[in-house]
Amino acid sequence: MRLVTDTIAQLRPYEAGKPLEELARELGVQGAIKLASNENALGPSPKALAAAQGALHDLHRYPDAAQYELRQKLAQFLRVKPQEVALGAGSNELLDLIVRTFCTAEHHIVFAEPSFVVYRMAALAHGVPFTAVPLRDYVHDLPAMTAAVRPNTRVVFVANPNNPTGTGVTADALTAFVRSVPAEVIVVIDEAYIEYADPLPVDALTLRESHPNVVCLRTFSKIYGLAALRLGYAVANAEIVHYLDCVRAPFNVSSIAQAAGLAALGDTEHVKASCELNRSERARIAAALVGRGIKVVPSQANFVLIELGRPAQPIYQALLQRGVIVRPIAVLPNCLRVTIGLPAENDRLLSSLAEVLA
Repeated sequence: MRLVTDTIAQLRPYEAGKPLEELARELGVQGAIKLASNENALGPSPKALAAAQGALHDLHRYPDAAQYELRQKLAQFLRVKPQEVALGAGSNELLDLIVRTFCTAEHHIVFAEPSFVVYRMAALAHGVPFTAVPLRDYVHDLPAMTAAVRPNTRVVFVANPNNPTGTGVTADALTAFVRSVPAEVIVVIDEAYIEYADPLPVDALTLRESHPNVVCLRTFSKIYGLAALRLGYAVANAEIVHYLDCVRAPFNVSSIAQAAGLAALGDTEHVKASCELNRSERARIAAALVGRGIKVVPSQANFVLIELGRPAQPIYQALLQRGVIVRPIAVLPNCLRVTIGLPAENDRLLSSLAEVLA
């Protein structure tokens, strides 16, 4: 008996970066460093930690289902209306929710490849046909994505900066792309890493002022260091947000996440320190790798993609033996994705990689 649809059968569980505990169990490696999941090297804001701890006293209460305070704060911070803000358990939930809310099997989705794997997973999970448009020189090929739009296309996903390449599209290219897409197509611009971009490209908040079909998607998991609390948000026109609210699960964002998010938004110094560390260490790592003859894809995120010119899996495994966890990319078998860590962690990465390659 067939239990699932053909599209569900194509799915595979999401493969996250290997946890430190798993490496210890499997290989007995202690004191490892994790540079695999694009987490903030500085961790969360102390103010966010204090707010999260304060929220623990009310664990017997359901969270605010309307998410009133955080929506108000985000709207003020972003200079939008509260009814234009939707909150989710990480941007992952919002990506899935957009597909579930606005697409059926009669519709069509466009995204780039390789890009964030959840776009493909959401389409498959809900049985929506899709076109995955190959990157060009590690960057979104926006003209090709425009050409892939069909009369029944309902959603287009653009990751800017892109994961796993770290590349961004220019302001002119993104603006032209949005103008080229029919108004009835929802253009989701996934800006999970936008705060790390240097220089800052045109953002989705600017584009949506003149294009109501644009949805800006962001997260507290990266620059704010709240990955474990699962908190993301979308900014869209009020009608889109209304339908997302109708479909989303009640109490989808915990009280702890809401409290920590409120506090994190107010700690601009922590965000600034995170950006400065990432900028300097990203440049240092890239220069060191290029000096050793390794190709580094120019990154606007808190990670770099390195091209080794040979299968990356053996190098990944050898780094694991040395207690350094990075991320292999299945669709880019000669590449590894490396998160920017603390200076000492980055030093360990560089020395371990030099040993392995030697």
